[in-house]
Amino acid sequence: MTFDEIYFEHHVMVYNLALQYVQNIEDAEEITQDVFVKVSSNLQNFKQQSSVKTWIYRIAINQSLDFLKAKNSQKSSFLSSIFSLNDVKSKIEPITFNHPGIELEQKEAYRKIFEAINQLPDNQKTAIILLKIEDKSQSETAEIMNLNIKALESLFQRAKKNLDILLNKKG
Repeated sequence: MTFDEIYFEHHVMVYNLALQYVQNIEDAEEITQDVFVKVSSNLQNFKQQSSVKTWIYRIAINQSLDFLKAKNSQKSSFLSSIFSLNDVKSKIEPITFNHPGIELEQKEAYRKIFEAINQLPDNQKTAIILLKIEDKSQSETAEIMNLNIKALESLFQRAKKNLDILLNKKG
């Protein structure tokens, strides 16, 4: 399979997945570009221990998480330098919510849900996104995350519990 064929077949999937992580069109486009740069440079090393789709999903997830960490690190660094908060842990504001296809009246509810999802640990966030937003099966999600089904089920239950706590927090 050529790079062009891989890109044509998987670029929409990568973009949509990145969008679930960052909720911003421009950032999702940047992540998509970065993913396919990695795919292109590593295609000759692909060992076919999993499907191309699973391999690309893993790259996209890692690229999305790395992007979020870098963005939060930049915000933290910027805030610390402005307010001299070097020894005080500052609360980072969530990424600007800019997700296409969501009706204006629903936007606030979705923003709150994605804010809560973004506060979950990376593996829990990934489980929620793949299972509930991307609508992947348990077996496909387990393969993408390199987990067995039981571990995925446990992780997903913890993610749901933590999400419930975050969404029902008072104050």
